[in-house]
Parts: sequence; C-alpha cells; structure tokens
Amino acid sequence: MQLLSIHERIGSRKHKEIYELIRRQGTVSKIDLLEQSQMTGSTLTRTLEELTAQGWLVEAGFGESTGGRRPILYQTNPLGGYVFGLDISRMSSKLILCDLHMNKLESKSWVMDDSMTPTRLLMEIADTTLAMMKAHGIAADSVLGMGIGAVGPLDRFAGVILEPLYFPAAGWRDVHITSFLQEKLGFPISLDNGANTAIIGESWSDRNRDYRHLLYVHVGVGIRSAMMSNGKVVYGAVDMEGSIGQMIIQTDGPRLDDRGNYGCLETFASIYALEQQAHSRLKQGRESSLRYMEKDPDRVSFTHLVQALKDSDPLTVEIFSQAATYFGIGLSNLLNILHPEKVILGGSLISSHPSFFQMATRVAIRNTYHYPNYQVVFSQGHLGEEALVTGAAIMVINQLTEV
Repeated sequence: MQLLSIHERIGSRKHKEIYELIRRQGTVSKIDLLEQSQMTGSTLTRTLEELTAQGWLVEAGFGESTGGRRPILYQTNPLGGYVFGLDISRMSSKLILCDLHMNKLESKSWVMDDSMTPTRLLMEIADTTLAMMKAHGIAADSVLGMGIGAVGPLDRFAGVILEPLYFPAAGWRDVHITSFLQEKLGFPISLDNGANTAIIGESWSDRNRDYRHLLYVHVGVGIRSAMMSNGKVVYGAVDMEGSIGQMIIQTDGPRLDDRGNYGCLETFASIYALEQQAHSRLKQGRESSLRYMEKDPDRVSFTHLVQALKDSDPLTVEIFSQAATYFGIGLSNLLNILHPEKVILGGSLISSHPSFFQMATRVAIRNTYHYPNYQVVFSQGHLGEEALVTGAAIMVINQLTEV
C-alpha cells in the first residue's frame, strides 16, 4: 500500500518553517513572523496565504495596534488533520484520538492481563481506531498517522517490538506492529519506545520554559529512560530504553529471575523488586498489615503494598524507603554523566506515594558532583501517566515539519 508520507503533506521548506513557528507559539502576528523568519514581506504573505488555502492555518483575529493597522494573527488549524496516539505498556495500553491542537476527542484503554496477546490487542486497536473515525466522521486521508510508544527493546525503523520482558501474556516477541496496523488502517504508523514518546509529550507540555536538556525516567515494572538534548531526542546505536535498569549499584547484589546483571538498579527499584522484597520478609516472619490483606506471602502484590504504604505500615515503609534510596543513587549516576537541566520522573512507583519522589531526589542531589553549583530541576511532569500516549500523538505532528 502506497501511503502519503507525513513530512510530504506540507511541501516546501519555507512552508514548514512558518507552520512550525506558529505552532510553537500558538498565535502569532504577521509582524512577528517577519522578524522571526527573516523572509521578505511578499514571500511571507504568499506563504501565509498558501498555508491558509491548504487548510493548515487560520486567521485568529487581530493583534494590538502599534500606531497603524492592527496586525492579523495566525494560528494552526486544529481541524487541518487528526492523529492517533497509542501507548503499549506492561500493565495497560491506551489509544487516543486528537486534533492538531492535541484536543482529545476520544480514548480507549485495555488492561494488559494474561489474555492480551499481541494478536488480540492489535485487532482491538484496529477495530477501535476505525470505530472512532466513523463516530467522528473522519476520513482516512484526514488522519496524519498513528504514533506508538511501546515497551522496548524495539526496532523503530522496521516497526517491530523485539523481545520485551514481563508482559503477562505470551507472544510478545518480534511483533511487526506498524506493518499490521498500516495494512488495516491505511495511514502511516510510527513506532518509538515509550520513554522517548513520554519525553516528547512532557517537553511539549512545558513550552513556557525552554529546557534544552531533559532526562525522563519511568519507574514501574521496569526502569525506562530517555534523553533530550537541544530539543531533540537522543538516540543510541540500538534501542535499549530499559538499559539503565541494568546499571550496577551493588556488585555482590541479587539478580531478578536469572536475568540481567547482579546488583543492578532494577533489582532494587522496580515493582517486581518490591514485591519480591515483601514476599521474602513476610516469609522471614516480619509483622505487617500485609498479612491481613493476603494470607499467602507469595500473592502479595504492588496494589497491596501501595495500600499498606498509605496506612504507614512499618515494613512497607522500610521496603519503599530502601527502594527510593537505591533509585536515588542510580539517578545521581545519571546526573553525573548526562547533566540535564531538568529531570522528569514518572511511572507507577514514582506516583505511588509522595515520599518516594522526595527521598529519591534528596539522595540524588546529595550524591551529585558539583552540587550546589550544578542545579537540576526535578519534576513529576505535567502529564503523568498520559505522557507516553500524548507524546506518541505529538511525534506524528512533529513529522509535518521534518525536512
């Protein structure tokens, strides 16, 4: 199937430049665009007229007068196209439909239990996407594409989820996701790892502060990370979004399920690690309110742990405090290597209780080289668990102005 590439929809470099200037600022006057673009007045006028005629821009009223005629204001047309964002994670997956201003029109979520195989999920995604388009009267050629943020490792160029760990259902290996969905839906599909789409989403949501060097770390079933430098996502030779979880914190430490490095960060600071700690200490005879929630120590889950933490159960507080301390040590290693301006922390473990974020960041700051001269901003982000799926949709819109 021959698909219209997203970056070919807006033709020339000049058109892309003006569209991006307006998109980044929301509403811009022609006078400001003249100064920012350094185009001649006639070239800019022609470019604006062509983008408006093509449906990419709309006039948004008039600006304040500086003595002459009030300047026309321009903004991007939210109805110039539509995008889908898809987050595929280990605990849940989510699909959203948005216009070009990222107004959410509809969404659908799936619980990733042991019945949610790749075949079942992809069929449900395809059927739901088509149903959303029909409900909103959206033709396939009005959809720019679908962006997918998924658990890695993956091959974003081939559109394949390779061999992710800890999915409850079987079959999550060598999943050719983009080719399957493109054939079913008839528009472009773009794949990247979820940490990268999350940092794209958080960067977009914080446009009032132009942070150029961002670090995003997602702590949940595993530990995922992404880096943005000079406003662009940093890619390595291969996709290894979970590799920081293999950072060795304690050389003679334990190993999770005979996988990965001994004493790595993920063995101390992940949902699975906390569950294993709870199982072990309950079997040792430690007292805890967890025993009243679940009699079998091996069946104590993260949900139980979160509730016990809210109830200030001493054993659970101890387990979470230890995990936060180890995670803070790992975080300080990243700060000492990467020196980001801002660090965004997300994921189920970070949001489980305010104390986890507070303790982890305190430990990280205390172990950061050049502190206090080097000051880093820590945040839990603006989008929360919506960061991955929002960034996946924005990733598609970003391709409009790629050359």
